[in-house]
Amino acid sequence: MSAPIDHGGGVTAAAAAFGGRPKNWLDLSTGINPCPVALPEIPTRAWHRLPDSYLVDAARRAARDYYHSGEILPLPVAGTQSVIQLLPRLLRQRSQFAMTDDKVAVTDDKVAVVSPTYGEYARAFASAGFAVDAVDDIAAIGGQHRLAVVVNPNNPDGRVWPAEALAALHDRMKSANGLLVVDEAFGDTDPALSLAARAQELPNLIIFRSFGKFFGLAGLRLGFAIAPEDILARFEDWLGPWAVSGPALSLAASLLRSDVAAIRRCLDDRSAGLHAALSAAGLRIKGGTALFTLVADIRASDIYTHLCRHHILVRKFDYAPDWLRFGLTPDPAADNRLSAALQGFER
Repeated sequence: MSAPIDHGGGVTAAAAAFGGRPKNWLDLSTGINPCPVALPEIPTRAWHRLPDSYLVDAARRAARDYYHSGEILPLPVAGTQSVIQLLPRLLRQRSQFAMTDDKVAVTDDKVAVVSPTYGEYARAFASAGFAVDAVDDIAAIGGQHRLAVVVNPNNPDGRVWPAEALAALHDRMKSANGLLVVDEAFGDTDPALSLAARAQELPNLIIFRSFGKFFGLAGLRLGFAIAPEDILARFEDWLGPWAVSGPALSLAASLLRSDVAAIRRCLDDRSAGLHAALSAAGLRIKGGTALFTLVADIRASDIYTHLCRHHILVRKFDYAPDWLRFGLTPDPAADNRLSAALQGFER
């Protein structure tokens, strides 16, 4: 089994190493809206009863309208991580395997993951015995790949691929009986990039959407899968009954039908504040999205440690030691705190 991946959000461990109380740290290590939306009322029955079908149906219809997925009713899941881990099982079920002594032989099917990106995709497939090609562009994905993963916009560099380019990639994958997975976890801030509206026309496409990042409710552990009905039915079967809590379904049904323009304006404002603090410190912005910014600097390790000493946590990368990812600050006071800490870094 491969080693766990170091993700953002480890403020408790950082506080143990550098001091201070976790609640007093400024945690910029994740790409999550730091200004969570006001929660609508959750009916008591959503807490009291097991999630009934009416809650699931309401959330799926709201997601269909929000993502513009046509006749496809997106499947609510307990965070998209829960279905990422099902992808090897799905691919294995679609493939032909030799059987020897009642054991399944390791497949020689290859999976392509446009990289660097969210590390759990490669880890899930490698742990299941699949060969994983980390490719740097969708043009490198070929007929030898039975499944391809593209995160759009990408994490952590914010790279984007136009919908037309991904639709063409889908057609290439389909011609080889392969699947295309497009992770749109950061897609809420730029809906024009999404393939959801074309999902009905693309039968070998699977789209994952995050709920918590945009709405600032990552602790809810909620996401949606958009795919052909047979694939969604398999996911639903494998996840088992009551995979998503009643309160999560209730919030999704309400918030996905709300006016999100104010959320986008808030994120634009917070992103501008972050960029101003980074630029004032002379840091080079390499990329990002409305929810995070990637900085490239040969002093990244020292900057990371310096910020930790000021009880500010950002995301570093073992595969790119000159990168740091900064999540959004929650308000102008936090912008000033970050700016002051960066200004104090010895160049």
